[in-house]
Amino acid sequence: MIQFRPGSHVHRLVTLLSAVGEYPVRSVHLLGNERVYKAMIHKLTTRQLFRNSLTGTEMTCRLLTVTGAGADKSIRLYKAALPILEWICPDALSFYLHAFWNHKFPGNASHRQRNHRVAEAAAMCMRSGIEILPYMLPALQNRQIRMVIPGYDCFYFAKALKNIGGNELNKTMFTRMVGAVFSGNGCYAVYNTRNAVMKWNGMGEFKTLHSLIETGRLNAGITRVDSAVLFGESDSAALDTLLESDKSRRPEFRFDSIYRHIYFVPMNNDGIRLLRLLMLPDRNRKLLELLFDPETRSDYQGSFEYDAYINGIYILSHLDGDIARLIRFREALAAQPGLKAELVCFPFQTGFVREYLCGLAAIKTIDIGLVETELCHERGADIEG
Repeated sequence: MIQFRPGSHVHRLVTLLSAVGEYPVRSVHLLGNERVYKAMIHKLTTRQLFRNSLTGTEMTCRLLTVTGAGADKSIRLYKAALPILEWICPDALSFYLHAFWNHKFPGNASHRQRNHRVAEAAAMCMRSGIEILPYMLPALQNRQIRMVIPGYDCFYFAKALKNIGGNELNKTMFTRMVGAVFSGNGCYAVYNTRNAVMKWNGMGEFKTLHSLIETGRLNAGITRVDSAVLFGESDSAALDTLLESDKSRRPEFRFDSIYRHIYFVPMNNDGIRLLRLLMLPDRNRKLLELLFDPETRSDYQGSFEYDAYINGIYILSHLDGDIARLIRFREALAAQPGLKAELVCFPFQTGFVREYLCGLAAIKTIDIGLVETELCHERGADIEG
């Protein structure tokens, strides 16, 4: 018998599938201990007896099915097991059937890859303590300014953003963005480059941003959206995306021109910890106060992008993973040979920044655990799952 209780591995996986429909096998490690989850998934593809630990209700069924091959292999709920969604929330089953065509998924690769990008972003958010369940979030509207979006951190899928008020917006505006995170720090457009170069459609992303600004204005009183979170499987994906941006013939449509701040978050345990830091209230001020004395800080008043000036050295903090600021920092150093510069980052970021800066600045590291402790990090979920 398998106990279906909140917080358990099986409950976590079914909850995620209720929101995203299918999940890539290749990204099981994002859920927690990869070995444990893979063994559990294999077991759940056979008939098992499940018991709802809250109500005592029991059902016997095959819970999961695995479809596809190679990188396209997906985990989905087995049709006969769909009633178990009501054990999570009374609204979960009706949402799932409406969102995923009564459990009939399109068979083409593009739809599956799109679903996988959304699912990975949702898993990262879920592990970071961000609410991802659409049926637990209030529906967005486009009629008047109202405080619809809740006060806690939440992730709205792109599907919800393009169907506000029942009027579907142009799908091409949301082909790259997988959703948006709303938090006390504002609103972040969310992208997932996976292991490939993110090639930006300048005008399309520009329109997407302005649609998101309007959504934030009407539903959360947000007047400015200038930030994005970019998920990726590796530093090389981020580096290749940066270098691809350098090739743009329209600087005004480069991704770092559309979004003033772009936070690269690797899709692993380090990325989960980084995403939690990004969600901390007043994060920028706290990070700078942790690193630098008040008299050394630039307070964004310098002639180029840096955070502190100490003993003739210009210093930039990369603890938030903001690659848009990193681009501006490198461009300033390249344009003014001879400047002494340093960059502060976490150990897991060093390979990426060292390759990108090409010796223009010295690199110093700080342990992420120390930063979490000093910033009174309250999101204490087990990273190892």
